[in-house]
Amino acid sequence: MTAKVLLLEDDPQLHEIIKEHLEDNGFKVFGVFNAYDAADILYENPCDILLLDVKLPGESGFDFLADQRKNGVLAPAIFITSLNAVEDLSQGFKAGCDDYLRKPFELRELLIRMESLLKRRFFHQPQDGIDLGNGATFYAQANRLVTSEGEFSLPPKSFELLKLLAENRGKVVSREKVLDRMWTYGEEASEMSLRTHLKNLRKLIGQDCIETLRGVGFRLNL
Repeated sequence: MTAKVLLLEDDPQLHEIIKEHLEDNGFKVFGVFNAYDAADILYENPCDILLLDVKLPGESGFDFLADQRKNGVLAPAIFITSLNAVEDLSQGFKAGCDDYLRKPFELRELLIRMESLLKRRFFHQPQDGIDLGNGATFYAQANRLVTSEGEFSLPPKSFELLKLLAENRGKVVSREKVLDRMWTYGEEASEMSLRTHLKNLRKLIGQDCIETLRGVGFRLNL
């Protein structure tokens, strides 16, 4: 399925370069130059990923994304900007972005970052927790697991594993899909590490919550 991209960049030359490169790589690109038109696009065409400049005419990219998150837009977002202060970086993530790419940049790097987010299907989820049973609740957006034993922030790979299983709760997730989610571009997947993360999660949420189906995959039973 072709991924749909919202490109909000007001520099005409850079806008055209990015749009053409993404289209050459199989993306469907909705290109706009201001936040007002971007909001119209998202209303009519839900996108899979957002590429946003910060310095824009009218509403800034920070304010635009914050507004869209409030409106229920869950797609991952990358800010593409010349701003480089730590305060700007912090403001961007507070607005709801998932990555930050400073100008100038290589188009290949942009593709790698986009593909990583799309591969992980890292969508901003509502704050409501997922009841895992046994007194455990998982808050995916905040990486917070609350159990009868206390509150925990999971290590990155345990988080990705539990998030994937929670997204597909009650369904079997193949071992290949699990490994693909937990280990990103350039990393070597480890069966031993996977077993360790499964063991640690079962200690937290209950031995019977995560079922292993030999030769098939895993299932989160609620």
